[in-house]
Amino acid sequence: MNRLFIVSLIVFLAACRESSAPHVAGQEELLTTAAPIAVKVVVVNMFELGEDEGDAAGEFQLWKERQQLSQRFAFPQSHHDLFLNPDTGVLGMVTGMGTNRSSSAIMALGLDPRFDLSKAYWLVVGIAGFDPEDASIGSAAWAEWVVDGDLGHEIDARELPQDWTTGIFPLFSQGPYPEKRPPNQGEVFHLNGKLTDWAYEFTKDTELPDDPAIAESRALFTQYPKAQLPPQILKGDNLAGMTFWHGQHLNRWANQWVEYWTEGQGQFVSSAMEDTGTAQSLFYLDRAGKADYQRLMVLRTASNFTVPAPGLSAAESLLHEGESYAGLALALESAYRVGGKVVDELVNNWSDYQHRLPYEE
Repeated sequence: MNRLFIVSLIVFLAACRESSAPHVAGQEELLTTAAPIAVKVVVVNMFELGEDEGDAAGEFQLWKERQQLSQRFAFPQSHHDLFLNPDTGVLGMVTGMGTNRSSSAIMALGLDPRFDLSKAYWLVVGIAGFDPEDASIGSAAWAEWVVDGDLGHEIDARELPQDWTTGIFPLFSQGPYPEKRPPNQGEVFHLNGKLTDWAYEFTKDTELPDDPAIAESRALFTQYPKAQLPPQILKGDNLAGMTFWHGQHLNRWANQWVEYWTEGQGQFVSSAMEDTGTAQSLFYLDRAGKADYQRLMVLRTASNFTVPAPGLSAAESLLHEGESYAGLALALESAYRVGGKVVDELVNNWSDYQHRLPYEE
């Protein structure tokens, strides 16, 4: 698929939307009561391509349509207005791309007096690049760990000392992967592992869509047995960074970086651009009594691989035009089928899950 085209289109349309789309009187639902709205689930998406309904879908559109998020709340302090289903208590938000936008959007929502988020579950759900060692396009991975790929030192690979394997190394260290791990400055966030396990077990048998074009393209990855399989649901951890990286060397670094910061407990599967920003803000909001960090879930689905197809260089893979990009639609559908099952379960059994987490007796 033409990954550069997708990313460029997303960035362009998101920028246009943010800078030029006015709030239209009559389309926004104004708050008419001082009592905050009790939210059951916050669905956190990162981008939308164009309109929120009726055109080519980004991450938000399927959720808005299928969860009937019809009540609009102006949210000028962030990237995109909020939409609520007042009957189910599901609130949808679009943070914008990157850890800077995700962190500011989550914090803005958490401090918004219109909503009571003290019992809300937070489902981060969006597309990502996947390591072909772990799964195929259209697959879905529940994360227990989210690791930041930006905080650190870096020198150009052409200037590496001869005994270094990478030019990216932790802050407050003197080289790659020191034996004593430096203090965590926001490089790693551990989610509620029991909730991750519950979400995985609850959804692992969900039927995922497939596509003949995707099946044909994944067959090229002969060195990666799992990349050739139909879409699947798994547990796997997320690396978040503002840079859209690609290639074998950086993929190797991503695996090592996640393993290092999780002290061997996490495994890199998905690469995205927002999740540590979201986790950081929810961590702070939890301390302020505004949200419950233990109710955060992260689900990413594979729209592309983090390495090139056999026979292509990293540059050719990233810049090549004319490929099918059907992986985007497949990943979006997988995201809704898997994540939607969890949202529906939480809402339909809210009398229980409001007071206890789903894995608790």
